[in-house]
Amino acid sequence: MSVATAGNPADRPPRDQDLPGRVGSVLDHLLTRQAGRLAEVGPETAPLVDTVRDLLRGGKRLRPAFCYWGWRGAGGTDVDGIVTAAAALELFQAAALIHDDVMDDSDTRRGRPAAHRAFAARHTRSGWSGDAVRFGTAGAILAGDLCLSWSDELFSESGLPAAALARGRAVFDVMRTQLMGGQYLDMLEQVRHREAADPGVAIARARRVVRYKSAKYSVEHPLLLGGTLAGAEPALLGRYSAFGLSLGEAFQLRDDLLGVFGDPAATGKPAGDDLREGKRTLLVAYALEHATPAQAGEIDRLLGDPALDAAGVATLREILTGTGAADRVEALIADDADAARKTLAEAGLPGEVHHALDRLVTAATERTA
Repeated sequence: MSVATAGNPADRPPRDQDLPGRVGSVLDHLLTRQAGRLAEVGPETAPLVDTVRDLLRGGKRLRPAFCYWGWRGAGGTDVDGIVTAAAALELFQAAALIHDDVMDDSDTRRGRPAAHRAFAARHTRSGWSGDAVRFGTAGAILAGDLCLSWSDELFSESGLPAAALARGRAVFDVMRTQLMGGQYLDMLEQVRHREAADPGVAIARARRVVRYKSAKYSVEHPLLLGGTLAGAEPALLGRYSAFGLSLGEAFQLRDDLLGVFGDPAATGKPAGDDLREGKRTLLVAYALEHATPAQAGEIDRLLGDPALDAAGVATLREILTGTGAADRVEALIADDADAARKTLAEAGLPGEVHHALDRLVTAATERTA
């Protein structure tokens, strides 16, 4: 389904340039339908849809964009079915974010209370019995589960030919399974980091988390999904994979820097939130590789402290910059972006697809949120 735009048709943006709006229209339509289904259960279920709708109002729509241009690069034309299939990735992303915030006990997401906090606040305002925190966690888990279900439903009902959907299903399923594995690795690293006494081991494990928690499902798998849906040849899919892994790593590394140094007004999360959550990122692994014993002790003492104050955040930031870790991550982002652009230049894609993907390299790596 496409977005209806008022005014002179000549004043409207080309359909491929209005992709975020078209994805938003698909999601709005789906949520309206799901709200009707849940209304049969009872009006009390409305917050489940409202929570998802609020979350989906934000976001950069990067994953649908990679899927769409992966399709176009493989010869697919601009049809509504690919936009609908690509929109399924936003619902999958919403599920991941909701569940991730529960696991990390995050307070905010995109400048609003995280889903579990919103459900807990509803419990408190209503004066209900029982534990508000537990209620909030349960509500968020259910909202995330609904997003997973709706993602599958939207993909299956996209309107693309059955043969295309059958091809794409394998990529779609691998993406979802591997992300959950990556999330588990991320959680595991926060509790077993002392096992990695060798800095090289810590760095390798941090890079594996980057690959499976973010790089694949943020860029590589969406591109492969679009290409596979369109029947891309193996050689093109190989180019997509190389491009996607390089850019996906850069995308996550930018997230890691923003999680420590980002402006809360832009990121929608408190300053230093990743530090309070104890994220064992590549940034931290690089810092520990060159930290003095005193600096390593400060990292061990402060990282993962949920009550970390502004002074603690400042101390960790100073260590991350003073050891050269922040500069190393910035350099790796630049190298990955260059590698992605080199692969793109060699892919021989149509001009409009090349330019669109080149713009997405910039959007993924040179951002403040």
